[in-house]
Amino acid sequence: MFSDNHLAPYAAQSAHTKGRRFSENSPISRSEFQRDRDRIIHSTAFRRLEYKTQVFVNHEGDLFRTRLTHSIEVAQIARSIARNLQLNEDLVEAISLAHDLGHTPFGHAGQDALNSCMKEYGGFEHNLQSLRVVDVLEERYASFEGLNLTFESREGILKHCSVKNAQELGDLGLRFIHKTQPSLEAQLTNLADEIAYNNHDIDDGVRSGLLTEIQLLDVDFFARCRREVDQAYPGVSGRRAISETIRRMINCLITDLIQTSIQQISDCAPKTIDDVRQSKPMIAFSDAMHREAKALKQFLYEHLYRHYLVNRMSNKAKNTVRELFTLMMNETNLIPPDYRVPQQVSANQTAMLQARRIADYIAGMTDRYAIREHRRLFLIEEI
Repeated sequence: MFSDNHLAPYAAQSAHTKGRRFSENSPISRSEFQRDRDRIIHSTAFRRLEYKTQVFVNHEGDLFRTRLTHSIEVAQIARSIARNLQLNEDLVEAISLAHDLGHTPFGHAGQDALNSCMKEYGGFEHNLQSLRVVDVLEERYASFEGLNLTFESREGILKHCSVKNAQELGDLGLRFIHKTQPSLEAQLTNLADEIAYNNHDIDDGVRSGLLTEIQLLDVDFFARCRREVDQAYPGVSGRRAISETIRRMINCLITDLIQTSIQQISDCAPKTIDDVRQSKPMIAFSDAMHREAKALKQFLYEHLYRHYLVNRMSNKAKNTVRELFTLMMNETNLIPPDYRVPQQVSANQTAMLQARRIADYIAGMTDRYAIREHRRLFLIEEI
């Protein structure tokens, strides 16, 4: 039988999960959270992440990170931190692998465009869509819709939520209403995500030629780690120097997060996971490291995410999503039957339900599928 005896008493315990939406017998040879992870890995939405944008659209190059490789990197970082804090590694892995399942094609540009299209129909937010994927949209099991994940995994997937939306989520939405905290595993995974994308976007930015080492030296955190590389490996340059620098940055962030979190946990002295939920956030960077991480994020925003070449592709991506949504709402006979609202639905519900189904369809597309679908619908020479 699987045991969680090695974990801290305030960690999420598989044997004491708040359960699943649909009752199932407990697994024999793995924990409840391992079952969640396995279901996520075998899902259709997880496979699609291979061809979804992180920063660079899929067809722009084979060496850039995708949502899939990003999710795997988040899981690796999160597991390392969880082990040091005696938290549940299986749970942080499940959350890490599922946290981007609801992302649209074309990254944040696609999300912004779809949210704009859905403004009159409840909006679109990728965290809520990730939850919708695992709760409703995956079709793999005869006994229930979705993946029927545990409460703890679903809680970790839902990082942000408005009070209005939270009121429709039952127990899962209560923490947004009552301003309580999720598990330490969920808090940890959120920051592991930040560590991963900030540092790996540097790597992709340099690889693309949109960022240079000279620019990066204006960031104190990068410059300090780059000097350490020069001291340890005199004369090293190029890709090796950049990779060694990023490796040190990630190590600094992880080490600081572990040390600060240990102190925070000690100060709050939680005895159970319920104490965690009623306390302040305990997984955190030190103030100094938080400032450095914020400065790095600001640099990437100004010099990479808003680079004119990225803006050009983002603009084309937004237009693609908008045009797909508009055409599909006006001509529902152009979309697959599974995404059409049944005729028996009342007229005042039809538009809302149809918009949500079209959003599901578009959000589930990979970059290359969305591009091909747009060509099929708008170019006469395509079929």
